[in-house]
Amino acid sequence: MRALLGLSTIIDVINEKIGVICNWLVLLACLVSGGNAMFRYAYDLSSNAWLEVQWYMFAVIVMFGASYTLKRNEHVRVDLLYMTLGRRGQLWIDILGTLIFLLPTCIILAWLSWPFFMQSYAVSEHSSNAGGLLRWPIKLVLPVGFLLVALQGISEIIKRVAFLNGVPVESLEAHYERPTQ
Repeated sequence: MRALLGLSTIIDVINEKIGVICNWLVLLACLVSGGNAMFRYAYDLSSNAWLEVQWYMFAVIVMFGASYTLKRNEHVRVDLLYMTLGRRGQLWIDILGTLIFLLPTCIILAWLSWPFFMQSYAVSEHSSNAGGLLRWPIKLVLPVGFLLVALQGISEIIKRVAFLNGVPVESLEAHYERPTQ
């Protein structure tokens, strides 16, 4: 179990670092968006590349931020049954939900999006807009994002199984369910 918890820690650290980068990307995306608007209206200048950079950043934030959000247990959760269960019941719901829904969905979507990326990469697909960017880098974000969520799901399963077996897991010790804000 210690080896698996070590693997879980490695996955958590990777997704934590990616999450911090995504947090900074939000600021950068806002600055690029504001800069685009300012140059378009104040100086009558526009660039398709900068507009595409803006939505590329938003795509990275969403796809890579999902694993960070899962790690922090901050995904939206509306489950009337879940709220009525004790801690052990909630942990079992999380384990089963991850095994039955999250992992298969992520694996299927990563598998389906890989050829989408590969085809784009093979032909060096570019945006149809004048001055637009390469498309394959953003298409790579899809399978990688789903892979990161799947890995974080595996990490969460490891932590919950360890906790159910009496192994102290720091992230589950204090406040498992994030309070409504």
